[in-house]
Amino acid sequence: MTIADELASFVVKASYDDLSDAARKQMKICILDSLGCAIGALDGEPIRFLRQQLEDFGGTGHSTLIGGGRTSPDRAAFYNSALTRYLDFNDFYLAKGESCHPSDNLGPVLAALEYAGGNGVDLMTALAVAYQVQARLSDEAPVRAKGFDHTTQGSYAVAAGVSKALRLDAARTANAIALSGTPFNALRVTRTGALSHWKGLAYPSTAFSCTHATFLAMRGITGPPKVFEGNKGFMDSIAGKFHVDWASEGLDRVTRIEIKKYNAEGHSQQSVEGILELQAEHGFSGADVEKIEIDTFDVAFNIIGGGEEGDKTIVENKEQADHSLPYMVAVAILDGNVMPEQYAPERILRDDVQGLLRRVVARPNDSFSARFPDEMPTTLKVTLRDGRVLVAEKTDYEGFHANPMRWETVVDKFEGLSAAYADAALRREIIESVERLESLSVADFVAPLAKVGISD
Repeated sequence: MTIADELASFVVKASYDDLSDAARKQMKICILDSLGCAIGALDGEPIRFLRQQLEDFGGTGHSTLIGGGRTSPDRAAFYNSALTRYLDFNDFYLAKGESCHPSDNLGPVLAALEYAGGNGVDLMTALAVAYQVQARLSDEAPVRAKGFDHTTQGSYAVAAGVSKALRLDAARTANAIALSGTPFNALRVTRTGALSHWKGLAYPSTAFSCTHATFLAMRGITGPPKVFEGNKGFMDSIAGKFHVDWASEGLDRVTRIEIKKYNAEGHSQQSVEGILELQAEHGFSGADVEKIEIDTFDVAFNIIGGGEEGDKTIVENKEQADHSLPYMVAVAILDGNVMPEQYAPERILRDDVQGLLRRVVARPNDSFSARFPDEMPTTLKVTLRDGRVLVAEKTDYEGFHANPMRWETVVDKFEGLSAAYADAALRREIIESVERLESLSVADFVAPLAKVGISD
């Protein structure tokens, strides 16, 4: 068997019964969290552009769009994934050499299941498969250091989840994996230097392309069987040799998913929580701050602290702001939180935050790096103009897998993100649909999602 065959066999054999009670609970938390992020993004600038594209291009209405309308499954996968991803508030997974957002897979899985007439049990199973594949490839085959984006492993995750949703056999699933994994190897430049809309649209594009590829496999199109191990395949060209024993894999990785407490890049969550706790204890303002020094693990430093992925004191738009540790810590001090409103253009460019962020310095700490990803160790040192020096140490935050977020807290997050786009009754209907997901068809599950919309 090829590695694609082994992975396909895992996908076909995966069952709802493989999900533990803890995994089922966490999957529902992830789904509600993702829907809140998606609804809260309905008025985002690139989302409006995508709507224009959908209205211009059309598409047979097999699958529902969050916010109303129907289109083809691949286009619904793109649009709904873009909604989930745009705010950069959705869940994430931490591996030693890679991080990713497994909830990016909800859009394609949901679109394919609606096409296939699936139900809530199918949704939880197919989505858990996608989470497992993306997480395990992030563990064993990281590509960031080689200049490739985490959407590269996402190609295999989308193919696996959509294949499961469409109930493809092992042969067609293996072809879907090959057709998705071969062409869509994305560059990490997406998340380095001057960030653009593409930071939030890279995985939705993968969702679109790989959903399309999986439907081609459903029709009978074949792909390179040795996409992983073949001459010039994924291992040879990008990842290097690695091994995942797919025959022994379960569906447990969802229990190690991190839920964001703040609307900030994943590796910053403990720093934002730490600075807010320090401020609450000592009562300082932004004007009181002389300097902030943050010692953190190497991944956080490189991605958001000014390391190898670029200067993080140049912040001119949302995409740059939510990947700048100096900005996120500075705006937290000034505004008392980091939520979507902290990324309004006029907020980003205001003198108070632009001045304070330049007084934030991040440094990598080797001992902290050795403890990541089992911990997220960080020390924050705030020097005030009156000479006081305040220090906070953090190893996690509320929402980290070792300090999990409660269902009630996720409900509050959902309510806050969706309140402008859905009345109380509709919000309650969506929450309850997630709670009783196993008893619903996917068609019934998505029906209230079509009713949300932009307020007048």
